[in-house]
Amino acid sequence: MIEPLVLAGPEGSITVAPAALTRLVVRAAQTVAGASVRRPRRSVALTQANGRASVSLELAVSHGAVVPALAHAVQERVAQVVGTACGLEVERVDVSVEEIG
Repeated sequence: MIEPLVLAGPEGSITVAPAALTRLVVRAAQTVAGASVRRPRRSVALTQANGRASVSLELAVSHGAVVPALAHAVQERVAQVVGTACGLEVERVDVSVEEIG
């Protein structure tokens, strides 16, 4: 379960809904050729506190893909997108490859 991200500032606060955070992670992961997120609503988790975040997600990868290289590319891409879009330091992105098809 993803909690809303609340960014407080001197002008007020900005709240990013859990569904928006999930879509952000899914879209980032799926920009890597050969990767797709399995059951996005249930297989993506993002926790954050004190400006730091951890992400976990389940992937399906295309047949013939080099799994470690693809998973590493997904980790890098998700960390970069979440960090840039949300202003968080992404400490880890845990990827579980659940399907090869």
